[in-house]
Amino acid sequence: MTARPALTSVEARIDAFANRLLRSAPDTGARARLVEFAVFVLKQAWACVFGAALLAVLLAAKLWYPDDAALARNDALTIAAVLIQVGMLVGRLETLRELRVIVLFHIVGTLMELFKTDVGSWMYAADGVLRLGGVPLYSGFMYAAVGSYMVRVYRLFDLRFTHYPRRWLTAVVAVAIYANFFTHHWIIDLRWVLILAVAALWWRTTLHFRFFRGTFRMPLLLAFAGVALFIWLAENIATYAGAWLYPSQVGGWHPVDASKLTSWFLLIIVSVVLVAWVYPPREPDPADASAAHRGIAVPSLRRGRHPLARTRR
Repeated sequence: MTARPALTSVEARIDAFANRLLRSAPDTGARARLVEFAVFVLKQAWACVFGAALLAVLLAAKLWYPDDAALARNDALTIAAVLIQVGMLVGRLETLRELRVIVLFHIVGTLMELFKTDVGSWMYAADGVLRLGGVPLYSGFMYAAVGSYMVRVYRLFDLRFTHYPRRWLTAVVAVAIYANFFTHHWIIDLRWVLILAVAALWWRTTLHFRFFRGTFRMPLLLAFAGVALFIWLAENIATYAGAWLYPSQVGGWHPVDASKLTSWFLLIIVSVVLVAWVYPPREPDPADASAAHRGIAVPSLRRGRHPLARTRR
């Protein structure tokens, strides 16, 4: 069995502190469920720290960055994004191993941005020199934020999978999805065919996750849909902040069309396949899988420590 990914040293210290605060939490009852829910929300927020910081910078730039500043707004955003990424590494919130897949997200995203802006799918402000063609360099960090979330949530929730499809099959589907983002401009859009392929491939897969004392499960396809919805909401914030605009938003901002949810759903598949390159999918422990199947929360405190509180050696 593949060893589970450990927390970074900073995360392990935070986890140990939180565990001390939660040690008196009850095992059952309404308060226990409330504690579990609070831990879930806080860990999700912690997993989103890169994206949340980037969105905060985008909103701050919209509200307060002066129009006559010597440094172009797009260049300031790129510098801020680089500083956030450096801070994640220096602060030991991400590891160099994870940086590999995040950089790959950056490259994959930037290539798509270059193509999509060239064909007019969306557009950026034309100011600044830190850009490739019509694409400011901070755009790649928005894809990197998705990668950061994916690798961090994998560790923080100790994700396990039952009936995960063969990785070479998932790679084939991911390549087809990525290609369709380009080819649908010239040939028929195959997104619904690809969505059906995703459903056929992952329909039996169950996600097992743990955020405090319990091990829980849900269909992986439902998790894909939930993450896609979350990113679509973040996209609305980003376009409101002027990070980029769709042609229909040039005359005045309005919410991004809900049809973009299918695009984000498919991009999540590409993301999952990339993350599986760093963290191969793992089966749940037999006892946890059996208990989760019966809907039982499995106590996971061993020798007084939270199961996720293991630092990197």
